[in-house]
Amino acid sequence: MIKRNLVLIGAAIAVLVSTGCAVAQSYSEDEIGLRKTSLYEEEKTVADLGKFVAPAAGESTPIARSFENAPPMISHDVEGMLPITRDYNACLDCHMPGLAEALNTLPVPESHFATFRPKVGSSDSNIIYDGKAVDNTADVITVVHKMDELSGERYVCSSCHAPQSSNAQLVENVFSPEFRDKDGIAKSNFLDVLNDGI
Repeated sequence: MIKRNLVLIGAAIAVLVSTGCAVAQSYSEDEIGLRKTSLYEEEKTVADLGKFVAPAAGESTPIARSFENAPPMISHDVEGMLPITRDYNACLDCHMPGLAEALNTLPVPESHFATFRPKVGSSDSNIIYDGKAVDNTADVITVVHKMDELSGERYVCSSCHAPQSSNAQLVENVFSPEFRDKDGIAKSNFLDVLNDGI
């Protein structure tokens, strides 16, 4: 009986292995990845650099957000505006609140005039998180510390906001966003929903 079961199990494994091998599709090394080039010669592969052609600042149309609270993409030419340095950020010449309204540009949002970093310390055996003793910091909601000036954490705009290029899509994008707020495609409500679901 045991011998018969072992033979049946062995036969079943052999059938599964042979079927799996017959059905599996194989790919050459030139077909792996998006560049379609040999893995042994990829140092010679040059990506399509695309063209960063866009209207001049002040002449462009805003690009709809890809998802709720997504950083807006840069819809205008950035020639001469990058890189952003410690001493100069050309984006702020047009997008600081006050100036933005006068120039009809998108203003830097309130979330950029705040820090979300907690004030953490310890006392005896307690963790002090934003002035309160807590047992587990994973259960703590994010506290917004508003500031009078632009937060240094959000000073380098191009870390999140990107200029647009004419590159062809290598992978089709089938994502379809859903916005909870009717204005979500054009405006951020990040500070209002920061702790939703926590």
